Amino acid sequence: MTRFRGCIDIHSGQVKQIVGGTLSGDDVQRDEALTTNFVSSLPSSHYASLYKDNNVRGTHVIKLGSNEANDNTAKEALKTWPNALQIGGGINLENAQYWIDQGASHVIVTSWLFPNGEFDLSRLQQLSETIGKDRLVVDLSCKRQIKNDKVSWVVAINKWQTLTDFQLSKETFQELSQYCDEFLVHAADVEGLCQGIDEELVVKLAEWCNIPITYAGGAKDVADLRRVQELSQGKVDLTYGSALDIFGGKLVRFKDCVDWNSQH
Repeated sequence: MTRFRGCIDIHSGQVKQIVGGTLSGDDVQRDEALTTNFVSSLPSSHYASLYKDNNVRGTHVIKLGSNEANDNTAKEALKTWPNALQIGGGINLENAQYWIDQGASHVIVTSWLFPNGEFDLSRLQQLSETIGKDRLVVDLSCKRQIKNDKVSWVVAINKWQTLTDFQLSKETFQELSQYCDEFLVHAADVEGLCQGIDEELVVKLAEWCNIPITYAGGAKDVADLRRVQELSQGKVDLTYGSALDIFGGKLVRFKDCVDWNSQH
C-alpha cells in the first residue's frame, strides 16, 4: 500500500522548503535564483519528533549544502529519532558510515555515484559492500525530456543542476536494486511547485521497480495519496513538502496524511 513519507530539508542550518532546481550553489543564502517557500523558526528536532510521535517511517533528512550548520541540524534530527530517519546530501564512501553512526537508518546517495556526470557502478558496489545493502537508498531524482514525441526521464545531479545521460528504465532499477534497500525519486521539474505530481512518472516507477520506492514532487492534495496508490497499485510511496501545513502550506494537513497511514 502507498504510504505517506516525511521529509526534513535543511539549508543554512534551518528547516526549509525550496523550489526544486533553484539552488544553484553550495548552500548560498543570497543566491538570486533561489526560490524559498518556507523557512522554519523551529529546530529540526521538532519535525523529527512529529514524525516519531506519529510513526511516519522512512522519512528522509536532506542537507542542501555541505557545511557545519547543516551537519549539526541534521544530527539534531537523527538524535531525536535514532535509527529511523534517512540522511542524504553529500553522502559518499568516506562519510556514509559516519552518518549511520550518528543515528541514520539509511544513507541516501546520488551525485557521488556520477563522477564527471557519468554513472559509476563500482562506486555503488563498494558503498553497498561497506555499509550493507540494507542501509542504502539510491536517489535517482530526474528531469523529464521529450525527443521525437517520446518521453524519458534522466537523472539530474548536483542539486538537480546537472543533467546526466543516465536514463531511468526497468533495466536501470533492476541492476541497481541488487545493491540498495530502497529508491528515492524527486521529479525535479515539479518539486516545490505544488502544481501536481508527474503521474506518468509514477506509473513508470511502479512498472520498473521491484523494491520500496518513494516519489517526491508536486503533491498538492491529500487525495494525491489515493491517486498514487491507484497509479502504482500501491507500490510507490509519496512525500509532501511545501503543500504541507507543518511547512507553512495551506493545501495538505499533516494529520490527514498520518490518518491515511493509520487507515492503510
